[in-house]
This record gives sequence, C-alpha cells and structure tokens, in this order.
Amino acid sequence: MLQDLKASLSRVLPARFRKEEVVVPVVRLSGVIGAVSQFRSGLTLSSVAPQLERAFAMKNAPAVGILINSPGGSPVQSHLIFKRIRALAEENKKEVIVGVEDVAASGGYLIALAGDVIIVDQSSVVGSIGVVSAGFGFEKLIEKIGIERRVYTAGESKAMLDPFKPEKEADIQHLKSLQRDVHDMFIDLVRARRGERLADDPTLFSGAFWSGTRGLELGLIDRIGDLRSYLRGRFGDKMRMVLVAPKRGVLARFGGGGAGGLASAAIASNIVDSAVSTLEERAHWSRFGL
Repeated sequence: MLQDLKASLSRVLPARFRKEEVVVPVVRLSGVIGAVSQFRSGLTLSSVAPQLERAFAMKNAPAVGILINSPGGSPVQSHLIFKRIRALAEENKKEVIVGVEDVAASGGYLIALAGDVIIVDQSSVVGSIGVVSAGFGFEKLIEKIGIERRVYTAGESKAMLDPFKPEKEADIQHLKSLQRDVHDMFIDLVRARRGERLADDPTLFSGAFWSGTRGLELGLIDRIGDLRSYLRGRFGDKMRMVLVAPKRGVLARFGGGGAGGLASAAIASNIVDSAVSTLEERAHWSRFGL
C-alpha cells in the first residue's frame, strides 16, 4: 500500500521534488578574461560572481559544475575568480567539478585549478602556465611620416614602454621582473592545487600547452571525458544539470538606452572599438589554433 502511494506521488510530483533526482548547478565561463574593450567586458569577477553565488546557494546540490572555455587574459581577474570559487566551495561545503571545452589555457587553466576534479576532452587544450605581454612599436613609423612625439612627465618612469619611443633596456627588465612575480604566483598555485599528481617534467611551467591526453600524463587534469557523463557516473542517471545563466537587465534586452547625440556618438565609437577588440580577442584564441 505504502509502495503504491510512493509510486503514485512519483508520477504526479514535478521532477524537481522527487527524492531520487540529484540536481547539479553548472556555471559556464567562456571567453577572454578581463576587459576586452571600452564597451565590452570579458570574464571578470564582477560579471561572473552573481552566477557563482546562485549556483553555490543551491542547498541540496552535492557539487557545482564549472564549464570553462577560455584562452586566458588578465591574471588578476583569473586569480580573483579562482579565489571566489574556492571561497564559495568552502563556505557551502560543496565539491567543484570543472569541465573543459575547447581550451583552458593560461588564465583559463588558472581558473580550472579551482576544481577538485578537472575533466577535459582528449583534444582540449590545457596548460600555458606562463605570462605574456605584447604590444607594438611605432617610433619608426612616426619618424617616417614626420610626426614628433612629445611627452612630459613628473617621474622618470611614468612613460615607461611608450610605444612611440625606442625601448629602454631598464624598462624591459622592469617588465620582466613583474612578469616573474606573476609567473611565480601561478606556479605556486598549480603546485598547491595539483600536488603529487604533477609529473616531473622540465616543460611544465615553460608556458607550453598540451592536448587533454598529454595534460593527463603531466598531472594537470584528472580524467578524459565530459562533465555530464562524469556527473551521471557520480550521482546516477537521475542527475540533472541546471545551467545558471547570467541575468540580463531590461536595457540590455532592448538594445540599451541613451538619447540622441550621446547614443549616436557611443555607437560610432563602439564600432571602431569593437573592431580593434575583436582582432585582439581573435589573437588570444588563435594562439591555440582556434
């Protein structure tokens, strides 16, 4: 009699109220990390924090899934997102399961380190544990077209690495010193999170990147597969993934606000800014053949 009643309730109640079902919230982090342009932001702590908060607030969820597809970007924003994920995991006593799509490299891999388990496809790209700065030098161009660069500063290093002036060796060494500090932080974080799983390989922290298969051999990830299959294996066939998507404001849904000339000026500026930022964003992805 009791069993018949339970069976009837199971058929009538919505799926979310059935005891045998396990719900796992998933947050997808996709794109370049940091500010992409004046008008558009990539992955930043402020942009992803609301999703993370909502995901970890789901009381009955045994774990939170993080799907990553990022070629990297700002080391600061990468570290901030990593720290927020770990803080929320500890506060809410939840396991973090990271799944990698096409790439989790550089800052993308740094965020992936927040996972207690890291799962990648065999063809995913992982690693690139290093720091890079890139720019252009225009001093010969402005000299050729007859333009004189005039810069006035209070502080001899204020105009350091000016792209319109010849490079100074002291400035280059200062930049490299800064890069070493960031690189050391990254290395320490990898060692702290991956521990004895790391292979003894001289190329591990060289900035090189690898396929998922090679990443498994190096100890950078835990298994080959996909997030959904892993979660079903852990929590059963009744496991249901729930994507925690970012909320969009009213203005964003209707194409933004602004009036008259201000809106027109913003649109014109945005076109130029968007073209440049798109090229820069493509450069991030193209480093990994994507």
